[in-house]
Amino acid sequence: MRTAPTVKQTVWSVVGLLLLLEVASGVLQGYYTPIYTDIARHLDIKDADVNWFEAAQLIVSAIAVPPLARLGDQIGHKKILVIATLITAAGTWATAFAPSFGVFLAAWAITGVYVVWLPLEVAIVHLRAHGDEGLTRRGAALLVATLEVSVIIGAGVSGAVVGPLPMVAVLAVPAVVITAVLLAIWRWLPPTSQPTGGRFDWTGLTLLTAMVGLVMAGLVVVRVSGPGSVLAWGLIVLGVAMAVPFARAQLRAAAPLVDIRLLGTRAQLPIQLTAALSGMSVLGAQIPLSTFARTDPAVAGYGLGTGAGFVSVLIVVYVFSMVVGALLYPRLTRATSVRPAMAIAAVLVALGYAMWLPWHATTAQALTNMLVAGLGSGALVAAIPAAAAAAAPASKAGMATGLTNAIKTLGGAVASAIFAIALSATGSIADPTKGHAPLSGYLTVWAVCSAAALVAAALLLLVRPTAGPALAHR
Repeated sequence: MRTAPTVKQTVWSVVGLLLLLEVASGVLQGYYTPIYTDIARHLDIKDADVNWFEAAQLIVSAIAVPPLARLGDQIGHKKILVIATLITAAGTWATAFAPSFGVFLAAWAITGVYVVWLPLEVAIVHLRAHGDEGLTRRGAALLVATLEVSVIIGAGVSGAVVGPLPMVAVLAVPAVVITAVLLAIWRWLPPTSQPTGGRFDWTGLTLLTAMVGLVMAGLVVVRVSGPGSVLAWGLIVLGVAMAVPFARAQLRAAAPLVDIRLLGTRAQLPIQLTAALSGMSVLGAQIPLSTFARTDPAVAGYGLGTGAGFVSVLIVVYVFSMVVGALLYPRLTRATSVRPAMAIAAVLVALGYAMWLPWHATTAQALTNMLVAGLGSGALVAAIPAAAAAAAPASKAGMATGLTNAIKTLGGAVASAIFAIALSATGSIADPTKGHAPLSGYLTVWAVCSAAALVAAALLLLVRPTAGPALAHR
């Protein structure tokens, strides 16, 4: 007689399927990095125009993730995972056959919806675990570890195929992977618990789109036109001002897109702020890291003077340390508890970037710095969505985890703008022929990343959660 599967068996069977999505996510995040120059040649654009890829995708990610995550709670997390994967697959196929830069950019931008995958996956694991937070943390850690390993594999595959294969075939590889994963998820992933239903908050979506769109557009203009741009600051001010009508609309709504009251609780707020602060280093500091490593010290007076090969090694070391950090995080929580474990991870990030301030003259120092920062970053990437789900009622787990990624994206965008200003103070990071960025700019990058992580650690330790309505519906 066949016995019913245990909760643990059910969770791990679901995690096994969700790992496929993180393989696809890793391919998306790692595959294109080594071939950006080849893509620029394929599209007949300047290398500097590649920066538009990141800007366009960040805007779509920041706007799309909150409504998709909320819809996951309302109509089913599996349905939204399938829809988001279908959109991402369509975008990757379109990039492979795009006839122009404009079409490629639009297709590339819509693939930004993949950012909702991990939050929805963690919400699914959390609901399947029926409140077993330890099981949720272990599932989230494995998902993040798989993501980071897949980033390395994706980068290696693209480097191997970019020469022998035509560019259309090279660009089609991620599309094939994502399409295969889409079919597997659609066919075998079981639905989660009964969706909450309710009317979708279209007013909230409209106001959120305006608010985030204006802020993100302003940050893009800052990067393009510099900090003296009146247009840039006008857009940012308008976007920030939109927060007032958005918050009022959410407080009045019966089923809000973003539960402002939940986000304001002592259980949730430090986690969401940690997401924003961690995004500053995880998403904002990678381009400065690459350009610093490639800068010739004989010309600029600083830098590592390395080639693209060492940058790849540096990225691999960083990503590998993130894998280790993600896998060690559940063990750390058993030795301490969730908030102290997250604070320790944030301190490691702060220490890693602070080490750059005195130690940036050799490749060994660079590798050591990123190894330390990567351990903390990997633990935080795994910890944040799981902690957000645990601090929310089951009916809003998708919304809470989705917001962590949206807010992290905004943090990364803000940091990118700040870093672009710092690095263009006496030169141009996009065009080295116009002069090298100042060393003080790089010192600013590392100091901001370190300080942001320290603030996150302080928030996690000092703002203690209290039992309240956020968890009353469990």
